[in-house]
Amino acid sequence: MSNISDLDFAALKVSGENYLQWALDAKISLRAKRLGKCIIEGNNASEKENSRAIMIIRHHLKESLKEQYLTIENPLELWTKLNMKYDHQRTVILPKVIYDWTHLRIQDYKIVD
Repeated sequence: MSNISDLDFAALKVSGENYLQWALDAKISLRAKRLGKCIIEGNNASEKENSRAIMIIRHHLKESLKEQYLTIENPLELWTKLNMKYDHQRTVILPKVIYDWTHLRIQDYKIVD
Protein backbone atom coordinates (compact mmCIF):
# COMPACT_ATOMS: atom_id res chain seq x y z
CA MET A 1 0.00 0.00 0.00
CA SER A 2 2.92 2.34 0.52
CA ASN A 3 4.13 1.82 -3.05
CA ILE A 4 4.39 5.28 -4.60
CA SER A 5 3.43 4.02 -8.07
CA ASP A 6 0.01 2.98 -6.73
CA LEU A 7 -0.89 6.53 -5.73
CA ASP A 8 -3.42 8.47 -7.79
CA PHE A 9 -1.84 11.69 -6.52
CA ALA A 10 1.00 12.72 -4.21
CA ALA A 11 0.75 11.73 -0.56
CA LEU A 12 0.29 14.46 2.02
CA LYS A 13 3.65 15.36 3.52
CA VAL A 14 4.07 15.62 7.28
CA SER A 15 5.09 19.26 6.94
CA GLY A 16 1.84 19.95 5.09
CA GLU A 17 3.63 21.91 2.39
CA ASN A 18 1.54 20.20 -0.28
CA TYR A 19 -1.77 20.32 1.64
CA LEU A 20 -3.65 22.63 -0.72
CA GLN A 21 -2.83 20.49 -3.76
CA TRP A 22 -3.41 17.26 -1.80
CA ALA A 23 -6.83 18.41 -0.56
CA LEU A 24 -7.95 19.36 -4.07
CA ASP A 25 -6.67 16.07 -5.52
CA ALA A 26 -8.30 14.07 -2.72
CA LYS A 27 -11.67 15.78 -3.25
CA ILE A 28 -11.51 15.15 -6.99
CA SER A 29 -10.53 11.52 -6.48
CA LEU A 30 -13.31 10.93 -3.96
CA ARG A 31 -15.89 12.59 -6.20
CA ALA A 32 -14.75 10.57 -9.20
CA LYS A 33 -15.32 7.41 -7.16
CA ARG A 34 -18.72 8.73 -5.98
CA LEU A 35 -17.45 9.11 -2.42
CA GLY A 36 -17.36 12.91 -2.18
CA LYS A 37 -20.30 12.98 0.21
CA CYS A 38 -18.24 11.09 2.82
CA ILE A 39 -16.27 14.24 3.69
CA ILE A 40 -19.30 16.54 3.90
CA GLU A 41 -20.97 17.35 7.23
CA GLY A 42 -24.35 15.68 7.70
CA ASN A 43 -23.84 13.08 4.99
CA ASN A 44 -25.80 9.86 4.72
CA ALA A 45 -22.94 7.69 3.44
CA SER A 46 -23.09 3.97 4.05
CA GLU A 47 -20.53 2.07 6.10
CA LYS A 48 -19.06 0.65 2.89
CA GLU A 49 -18.69 4.11 1.32
CA ASN A 50 -17.07 5.48 4.50
CA SER A 51 -14.65 2.54 4.56
CA ARG A 52 -13.65 3.09 0.94
CA ALA A 53 -13.23 6.84 1.51
CA ILE A 54 -11.06 6.44 4.62
CA MET A 55 -8.97 3.86 2.76
CA ILE A 56 -8.34 6.31 -0.10
CA ILE A 57 -7.52 9.21 2.23
CA ARG A 58 -5.19 7.12 4.43
CA HIS A 59 -3.52 5.62 1.37
CA HIS A 60 -2.46 9.14 0.36
CA LEU A 61 -0.83 10.07 3.69
CA LYS A 62 2.82 9.67 4.60
CA GLU A 63 3.48 6.86 7.08
CA SER A 64 3.96 9.11 10.11
CA LEU A 65 0.62 10.83 9.46
CA LYS A 66 -1.05 7.43 9.11
CA GLU A 67 0.34 6.48 12.50
CA GLN A 68 -0.73 9.79 14.04
CA TYR A 69 -4.35 9.32 12.91
CA LEU A 70 -4.42 5.53 13.29
CA THR A 71 -7.52 5.36 15.46
CA ILE A 72 -9.76 7.53 13.25
CA GLU A 73 -12.21 5.43 11.24
CA ASN A 74 -14.55 8.16 10.01
CA PRO A 75 -13.44 9.93 6.80
CA LEU A 76 -15.20 13.18 7.77
CA GLU A 77 -13.43 13.24 11.14
CA LEU A 78 -10.03 12.59 9.52
CA TRP A 79 -10.71 15.20 6.81
CA THR A 80 -11.68 17.76 9.46
CA LYS A 81 -8.61 17.09 11.63
CA LEU A 82 -6.25 17.39 8.64
CA ASN A 83 -8.05 20.55 7.58
CA MET A 84 -7.66 22.07 11.04
CA LYS A 85 -3.97 21.16 11.12
CA TYR A 86 -2.94 22.33 7.64
CA ASP A 87 -5.56 24.65 6.13
CA HIS A 88 -3.97 27.73 7.73
CA GLN A 89 -1.70 27.69 4.68
CA ARG A 90 -4.56 29.07 2.63
CA THR A 91 -4.60 32.22 4.76
CA VAL A 92 -0.81 32.48 4.98
CA ILE A 93 0.53 31.37 1.60
CA LEU A 94 -2.28 32.21 -0.82
CA PRO A 95 -2.24 36.00 -0.31
CA LYS A 96 1.53 36.08 -0.84
CA VAL A 97 1.27 34.00 -4.01
CA ILE A 98 -1.51 36.22 -5.36
CA TYR A 99 0.54 39.33 -4.55
CA ASP A 100 3.65 37.85 -6.22
CA TRP A 101 1.64 36.88 -9.30
CA THR A 102 0.02 40.30 -9.71
CA HIS A 103 3.36 42.07 -9.28
CA LEU A 104 5.32 39.73 -11.50
CA ARG A 105 8.02 41.54 -13.40
CA ILE A 106 10.45 40.34 -15.99
CA GLN A 107 13.66 41.57 -14.43
CA ASP A 108 16.41 39.54 -16.03
CA TYR A 109 15.76 40.45 -19.67
CA LYS A 110 16.56 43.60 -21.58
CA ILE A 111 14.19 42.78 -24.44
CA VAL A 112 11.13 40.55 -24.47
CA ASP A 113 9.76 39.41 -27.82
